[in-house]
Amino acid sequence: MLGAQAAATNNPAPIAVEQATTAKADTNTLHQCVTDNYQRPTLLLEERLLRAKARRFMAAMPRVQPHFAVKCNPIAEILSIFHDEGVRFEIASKKELEQLIEIGVNPKEAFYSNPIKSPEHLQFAVDNGVEWYVVDCIDELNKVYQAKPDAKFYLRLHTSNEGSTFELSSKFGATGSDVSEIIQAAAVLKADLAGVTFHAGSQCLNVQNWVIGIRAARAAFDEMLALGLKPRLLNLGGGYPVELGKPVPSIEEIGAAVNAELTAFPDEVQVIAEPGRFLVADSGHFICRVAGTATRGGQRWLYLDTGFYGGLMEFDDMPYCLRTDRQGELINWRLAGPTCDSIDTFALSYALPADLQADDFVYIESGGAYTNSTASNFNGFDLPDIKII
Repeated sequence: MLGAQAAATNNPAPIAVEQATTAKADTNTLHQCVTDNYQRPTLLLEERLLRAKARRFMAAMPRVQPHFAVKCNPIAEILSIFHDEGVRFEIASKKELEQLIEIGVNPKEAFYSNPIKSPEHLQFAVDNGVEWYVVDCIDELNKVYQAKPDAKFYLRLHTSNEGSTFELSSKFGATGSDVSEIIQAAAVLKADLAGVTFHAGSQCLNVQNWVIGIRAARAAFDEMLALGLKPRLLNLGGGYPVELGKPVPSIEEIGAAVNAELTAFPDEVQVIAEPGRFLVADSGHFICRVAGTATRGGQRWLYLDTGFYGGLMEFDDMPYCLRTDRQGELINWRLAGPTCDSIDTFALSYALPADLQADDFVYIESGGAYTNSTASNFNGFDLPDIKII
């Protein structure tokens, strides 16, 4: 059994996942999976939890077809599991589309939700039968229309990201008069502007963001209808949160708010969403080792064999829960990765056993999202291994 358990000192103890169907594997099982043949940092992913989260999402919002955000974790086995569960996909690049094609996904079911698409990637999507493309400006509307005049467009709106861990509205989303100008341009062009989308912000803790977004989408629908367009898609975007040591709105709470707002849209309107983190984070256990320890100015430092460049890019912003095999008294450690770059450190102190040593294992819970997909070989360090259990 793993001993001392730690979370960031400014966060409460981890909260159990809400439903028994999403209970995680015991730590002894995780230990046995990697410690006997450890070569490099390893991400263990539980297939049972991947399937359970997909089913839970669909049960909470029966009218909403989930499209997994491939960027969150593009491992072929994960994509195949979700494909088997009836989940579809959202893409942002040529490579992501290639991965879907390789596992037998029909490109017509993929939604290209990157608001800025390079000509090469766009042409690849067109050539392979992708039908749906997001836009949030007239420039992109014209570019996609020239490449595919019969494309189905959906307009991304700027919306509230209040209460989200990662605010996304500063980079994308049409605002104010731009919305009307894009709708009018589509009508003049006779482009099939067929839907509306928004993004509540990554790891969103504010249910009201979805309510605000859906109501703004309804207003955009009405404006489109007035100009003779035929809106028939509502895309609720991503942002659905997971528990990382403190309470978050459950998918059932979000679903209740979403389901109530969807009554404003007739049944023939297709409703989708783009969950990423919610579907994969809880299934993942990111396992690494202590590379070394140090004391500087009275502060204890713990250097891991992975870090900012090795998959822990979100570490400062997401209150991950850490565990070790040690039983010693807890002290505050400053964590850092193995590279020579000073950016490869973490601001938060973590309460971990004082007797930690080089080669000890550290277990990072809920690490299935944006870890392996953001890892690099910077400074010559290995990418993490991936294992499905």
